[in-house]
Amino acid sequence: MTRRGLLLFAAMCVLWGIPYLFIRIAVGELTPATLVFVRTGIAALILMPFALARGGLREIGSRWVALIAFAAIEIAGPWFFLSSAEQRISSALAGLLISAVPLVGVAIATALGNREHLELGSLTGFVIGLAGVALIVGFDLRATDGVALVQMVLVVVGYAAAPAILARYLTGVPSVTVIGVALALCAVGYAPVAALQWPHSVPSLAVIGSVAVLAVVCTAIAFLLFFRLIAEIGPVRATVITYVNPAVAAILGVAVLHENLTLGMGFGFALVLAGSVLATRRRAPSAVSRRAPEAQPGKAL
Repeated sequence: MTRRGLLLFAAMCVLWGIPYLFIRIAVGELTPATLVFVRTGIAALILMPFALARGGLREIGSRWVALIAFAAIEIAGPWFFLSSAEQRISSALAGLLISAVPLVGVAIATALGNREHLELGSLTGFVIGLAGVALIVGFDLRATDGVALVQMVLVVVGYAAAPAILARYLTGVPSVTVIGVALALCAVGYAPVAALQWPHSVPSLAVIGSVAVLAVVCTAIAFLLFFRLIAEIGPVRATVITYVNPAVAAILGVAVLHENLTLGMGFGFALVLAGSVLATRRRAPSAVSRRAPEAQPGKAL
């Protein structure tokens, strides 16, 4: 990895690890719908000029249904449920639960017909990961808010399913266009609810600052840097940040908000990481497939 790639990777690990902390602060005074509206609206205003410069809405063509579905599953639903859940659970717990996204992604890929993950190693990783999730949540479910856990399940499923829509139906559309338009659609959708739930008094400086960081830094700037990271190191290696973001969220929750982080949660997170690596690793090519490229003259290896 080049120095540029390493810096981008480190930046993304932080930028997508800190939102849980600022969401926790913001929902202390704002409703989840209001927070999502402001966050998506500001970020859309920043990203849409980049999208228009890349060809505008013409690039979307007839794929508006897929784009709306992506916006709903990747942003509108998860960001609302995550904000709502963090009114009941700690930001550290929310961040650690997000680490289950790769495991759910494997389950969705298998359900869609991909049999690559049905081998023993992948199935073992899936079971290990589920055990890790159980440790993070705690075996005594009565000690954890049930509604918040259901909301986190919806967040994880949304984050895991959205890339499938992106890969199947939105290939060829510039990433900045997809994200910019998706954010704009979400802002428009949440505007009526946010208007009804708008705070009667000016929020505290901590909340205003948190919203600004979420919208400008964690959304607009983060997506622009993520696109550069993908161009620098490739999409597969770029997804490794999903293994680091929850750890950043947990550390910040404990250090800044003095949230509780048990030994079981830490051990469970390690199991989720190990299980995700096992479940998502690609099967080693057979001897025949390894020899195949050699029969193609001029193929770069």
